[in-house]
Amino acid sequence: MPPHVHPEGTTLRDPSKLFYQLDFNRRLIIASYWVVIIAAIPLWWHFTSIERLSLPTSQVHSQAANQLRFPVQIQLENIQDASLPASLQQLLDDRIQRSPQAWKGLDVRVRNQNDANKPGDLFTVTANDNIPLASQRDLMYPIRPGTLSMLADALSILLVPPTDTHRVAQYSPRYRLAFTLLNEDAAAGKSISGWDISGAISRHLSPILNGLSVLHNFTIESQVQFHAPLAFSPLSLPDGYGITPEDLTVFVNSAEWSLSSSVSNDPVLHFVIFIPSASRRPLQILDSRGSPSPSSAFLLPQWGGIIIYNPPPEQESHAPLPQSALNSIFSTFATQLLALLGVPNLPPDVQTDAPVLTGWQLDALLRRRALENAEGAQDTLKSIVKLVDQIENMPVGQDVKGDVQDSLTALDQMYAYSSTSLNSTLHQSADALTLASRAFFNPGMLALLYFPAEHKYAVYTPLFASAMIPMIATAVREIRAWRKQRREAASAAAQ
Repeated sequence: MPPHVHPEGTTLRDPSKLFYQLDFNRRLIIASYWVVIIAAIPLWWHFTSIERLSLPTSQVHSQAANQLRFPVQIQLENIQDASLPASLQQLLDDRIQRSPQAWKGLDVRVRNQNDANKPGDLFTVTANDNIPLASQRDLMYPIRPGTLSMLADALSILLVPPTDTHRVAQYSPRYRLAFTLLNEDAAAGKSISGWDISGAISRHLSPILNGLSVLHNFTIESQVQFHAPLAFSPLSLPDGYGITPEDLTVFVNSAEWSLSSSVSNDPVLHFVIFIPSASRRPLQILDSRGSPSPSSAFLLPQWGGIIIYNPPPEQESHAPLPQSALNSIFSTFATQLLALLGVPNLPPDVQTDAPVLTGWQLDALLRRRALENAEGAQDTLKSIVKLVDQIENMPVGQDVKGDVQDSLTALDQMYAYSSTSLNSTLHQSADALTLASRAFFNPGMLALLYFPAEHKYAVYTPLFASAMIPMIATAVREIRAWRKQRREAASAAAQ
């Protein structure tokens, strides 16, 4: 091929003979692009893929089929008739059959004091001629053939006490108790400036908190506010003001009352003393018929208790809360605290000489809380497995898998302790529920939940299509040219 000649006479080289226009070099440059792309695919796949570790699904389903059982032995003492234990056992069995859901988890056996001891909680019922008296895990009761049915009723309430689950706060190993003294409007005069909160807690609540320390750790905080307006206007009465039952549901003005002064994830139980403004006294609670109620306290389920205190007319302005009123108020707070924590009451005909709680009450609460935690943990684990199976792009990292496995381990230990230690059973059930809940609400499981595979295609296609189409076309053209050269070379060699 003749060389190209420039108009001025300068001879130019053939462009096809330039270094970067040589077929080998051009194809090497094109191939290098494809090598980089192919080498980057594993790295891209690693950073864009969703980590989905396998969960112990079979263990979760097998755990869900397990039921927590608490063996309970009732030993009769000081009885003359040897047939009474069997008769009492029959009466209790009849009550269990009529209400199996209430007795769920309990395996009750009545035995004579001479029978061999078996694993489980032991309660003693001693025959006497006095009034029924509960003391720790003992019950003094007039046991006779004619009173066995009443004894069975009393034992039923002691072992499976009725509970208003609607008002009981959800179980937590830790609670914060927030005590607040609210003055509706201190500027109107006759306000309360302070209170002996430490002494009141020491006298009325410390014994309860110590008795429940096996279930909860309590943190206490208190405050006094001098302006806490209501979000509604009380009903005007001839002799004061009234709050209707409908008003009680919106009594707490969350928008303007700062009832918790600490920052913590622990659930809070509030106890509020509300001092009405001097212009709205006396402020009374009305019943459904519109008549003033004898009580000035009410309970908000799972939230706390509120007491409305109307200072007497002779109360000096900015004076502290009188000691007599403080004792009455905190006695009510103690009752509300027990109700919120689910502490059961004794049977109506049974008295007690225990300072705070009997062993019957505490054990019944431990059993119920352990059952709630176990069922909650099992349901949460099943929900995790179900969600992961249904949502293909839900990530499952090592932290989620570890929490699920640790929760199953805690459930196994809970079953092992159920016949020997109620305290350990409760703590293991609480750990199982905490771990299962932490796995369920793990933020990593939701990170890519709303970004399905179609989202990737929608993002990457406009980004890479414009570059890939010319590269593919060039690669196809070069492959065709290379194959054509191979055929021409083969034909020339054949000639």
